[in-house]
Amino acid sequence: HLPSMRTPTEMIVGLVLCPCGLLLTLTGTLAPSWRQVSLVPNQPMDVVWEQGIWDICRERQSTHDRLCGQADELGYFEQVAVRVAQGLMPSSLVVTLVGLVVAALGVRCWQPEPRHLVAGVAGLVLLLSGLMSLVPSSWYTQELWTLPAPSGSTLTVGYSLVLSYLGSCLEILGGLALALSFHHCCKE
Repeated sequence: HLPSMRTPTEMIVGLVLCPCGLLLTLTGTLAPSWRQVSLVPNQPMDVVWEQGIWDICRERQSTHDRLCGQADELGYFEQVAVRVAQGLMPSSLVVTLVGLVVAALGVRCWQPEPRHLVAGVAGLVLLLSGLMSLVPSSWYTQELWTLPAPSGSTLTVGYSLVLSYLGSCLEILGGLALALSFHHCCKE
């Protein structure tokens, strides 16, 4: 039995989707726009507050003047959903990096045959990291309209929250694809 020089499809899919998920989750974690607050009373009509898990920015849309580091006067950062996101999103990024390193060891790269067991374990780690970022994104979305905001203002979902969702889903799908490598272990 000669070794096949082809990398299994599930490994390729996992190694494409997971780094893309990592980039989206990283952007979603760092960018300050999980929620946008507009039409704030006693503010000009074109002022939008962007609230993330680390920062609050104020942008005047007509002039594109943006000022971050705004004071948290309403206790936004003390909310449980924001605190959970502050803990789980960076943890998810670290677990994703660990999973990608393990996946690189499991996929062929410098050997004639891939290590299916190692790639499968990497898939489970990456699946876990996707779930770790999906939980705070979902929880925050659930609490979006109950988090403190000036009364009478309009609340909308920010792009960072959407990117976090997409990144989580890509990591979960990539992790599931890599976990399919366990099938080859059972065959052997």
